[in-house]
Amino acid sequence: MPKSFVVGALAIGSLLLGWLAYMTYFKTPDDPFAACRTSRIAGGAGAIGGAFTLIDENGNTVTDKDVIKGPTLIYFGYSFCPDVCPLDSARNAEAVRILEERGIEVSPVFISIDPERDTPEVLREFTDVMHPRMLGLTGTPEQVKAASRAFRTYYKKQEDGDSEYYLMDHSTYTYFMLPAHGFVEFFDRNVSPEQMADRLACFIKAAQ
Repeated sequence: MPKSFVVGALAIGSLLLGWLAYMTYFKTPDDPFAACRTSRIAGGAGAIGGAFTLIDENGNTVTDKDVIKGPTLIYFGYSFCPDVCPLDSARNAEAVRILEERGIEVSPVFISIDPERDTPEVLREFTDVMHPRMLGLTGTPEQVKAASRAFRTYYKKQEDGDSEYYLMDHSTYTYFMLPAHGFVEFFDRNVSPEQMADRLACFIKAAQ
């Protein structure tokens, strides 16, 4: 068998495998959100999200079913964060405002990874500045850790700082949830409010 034929066959095989992988991960026929997705999750979308029990900014114990009753954006951060969390939360809030102008309602949620300082009262003050409908959630350290694990987020207290004014290392993704579908997409820090609003609208339309 000619060497050129073998090389050509291997090249074609590689292209087919690449095409199949693309179709499997990005263009699955039964995925109603295929046209809206720009990311890939290891283990699939079902690997993100799950049940949680936390305390809201009004002191009420709530579960994921109480919180995710419609299209919902979820962000894990803390109110003492000097820059990243306020900027990301403001971006999320602006995307929500843009969608409101289009007649689309998305609920923004802020889950604290710093329950030691983020009491319900502190969170309410923080979220009210961002958006009147932004809901702050905190809880016991165990409750917060369980919620973080469900969404596969990362956070860690910096031990070398001041015992009162310490900082937290943490991941910075925003997660989009739909009640009937669970997790459908995440957004990194490089996405603008306008881009986020457009992509959220795409998911919401596809879900209808």
